[in-house]
Amino acid sequence: MLLSTALFLVAAQAAAAESTATVAAAAAEPEAKVLDAVVVSGTQPGPGLWRVSRDGREFWILGTLAPLPRRMQWAAEEVEATIARAGEVVLPPNAQLDWKGGALRGVFLIPAALGARNNPDDQTLAEVLPAADYARWTPLKTRYIGRSRAVEKRRPLFAAWKLYEEALDSVGLSVRVPVAKVVRRAAKRHDVPLTQPEVRIVLDKPGATLKDFARSPLDDLECFRRTLSHVESDLGTLQVRANAWATGDLELLRSVPFTDATRACLDAVFEAGFAERSGMDNLEEQLRAQWLQAVEAALARHPTSFGMLPISLLLREDGWLADLRERGYAVETPWEREARELGAEDEPLLEIDAEPSPSGD
Repeated sequence: MLLSTALFLVAAQAAAAESTATVAAAAAEPEAKVLDAVVVSGTQPGPGLWRVSRDGREFWILGTLAPLPRRMQWAAEEVEATIARAGEVVLPPNAQLDWKGGALRGVFLIPAALGARNNPDDQTLAEVLPAADYARWTPLKTRYIGRSRAVEKRRPLFAAWKLYEEALDSVGLSVRVPVAKVVRRAAKRHDVPLTQPEVRIVLDKPGATLKDFARSPLDDLECFRRTLSHVESDLGTLQVRANAWATGDLELLRSVPFTDATRACLDAVFEAGFAERSGMDNLEEQLRAQWLQAVEAALARHPTSFGMLPISLLLREDGWLADLRERGYAVETPWEREARELGAEDEPLLEIDAEPSPSGD
């Protein structure tokens, strides 16, 4: 999911994709062999672009992914050239939380702002988790995080995110590869305006709301379990997917089976009672609608425009591109475009006789 924008698993991945942090140096390898693949490094082309079009106008979309190889340098020539001729760049949708005396951009930073990172009543993970889940957590925490006591006070989804990030670091992956930063810089170089689709949430009584959220239980056990499963079993898969994005191998990326923790982690926050009372329970639908509106507006204003979304939303049959198809736009995937262009190259040239035919035709 886009709600792909960092304080629980998938939310953190998306937010980190926007990060301007410098990519860190490689960490030491883990004691046991976790991966069979080798993370790519150096200059890589990245994936091709999706194309949405109608009536001679086109909107190009980059599918983003996290994590990616930490040592990768992205050769973004196609993206740069597309942005250079675009009239507008539409960023992934975001949310802004407003209250008296302050505002916070980034829907997935909301839990931190509301003081929800730690368990209520100073409880520890050992106290809030079932014994079997805590037994799974302990050796993984020791291996990837170390002897930290602070993480033991975190709510399960935040503790799981910390574990996940450290595990990725140990195998040469990172959620902090700044793809979005490259796009923003290209737009600035070519003087192309940025459009930020946004949902604004206004808290009338921020003090009471902050306390409400901090006290609210989160049903994040399934998120916690799935994240632990990623760390136990899926680091190799994540590495293959990261390599596939980096090298532009979308066929491989589509073929690698992977069930992430997105839905469980999103539900943990947005199905909480607090979310409904604060107008956040349908936030995903609001963000989707804001993005669609921004894309259609860009198509109406410019012959060419550009945007980006998490690649999972582009690959799904019921993803956000389905809305555009239903409204009569043509959607062409990178592999369809490649096949079309290769087909055009392979078409034989018409042979023209140098001598006129006997009939004079």
